[in-house]
Amino acid sequence: MKLTVEQMLRAGAVLGGFAVVAAGVLAGTHALTKDRIVAAQQQRLLTQLHAVLPADRYDNDIASDTAEIEEPLLNPAAAVRVYRARRQGQPAAAIFQVMTPDGYSGPITLLIGIDLEGTLTGVRVVAHKETPGLGDKIDADRTDWILAFTGRSLSNPGPRDWKVKKDGGLFDQFAGATITPRAVVKLIHNTLVYYSEHREMVFEITQAPK
Repeated sequence: MKLTVEQMLRAGAVLGGFAVVAAGVLAGTHALTKDRIVAAQQQRLLTQLHAVLPADRYDNDIASDTAEIEEPLLNPAAAVRVYRARRQGQPAAAIFQVMTPDGYSGPITLLIGIDLEGTLTGVRVVAHKETPGLGDKIDADRTDWILAFTGRSLSNPGPRDWKVKKDGGLFDQFAGATITPRAVVKLIHNTLVYYSEHREMVFEITQAPK
């Protein structure tokens, strides 16, 4: 049956109405879920930050008080983000999000917390591709190896000992997986050195753009 112009217009209007309603539903759903997604991401970030620096060590909005630093020794591929902790407006600690490309299976990303005196408040691996059962022992969910860095500094141990035992240093390596811990130890040491030399600058840099 051949439709008349009026029928075709009416059908088009009905389809157009459905499209408008569908678009409205999608927009409404996005609006409702967007805030939840952002809140979930923020909570995940805070959980990671608190794993390397307890919340009672600062009173500012650490997730927003950030700086971007260009330093190839701490991340040769991108700017390093630093989360700055303050108490009563004064610097208290810094958390560096750093990356080494020298993992056995690819890049390894760390969060490294350092207090004002240069002592590590905690270290956690937040991304890696290391082999399960071998290199993944750097993950706190697998072993407590990464926890041994808490309380360490440039003088504890001394410069010659900031290596894995196979290289004459203090830190354990993993059987069959020396490359991974070696890369992590080196990155942590590099971060401590950078912080000791640029502590004031880290806290004076204008806040990183969002």
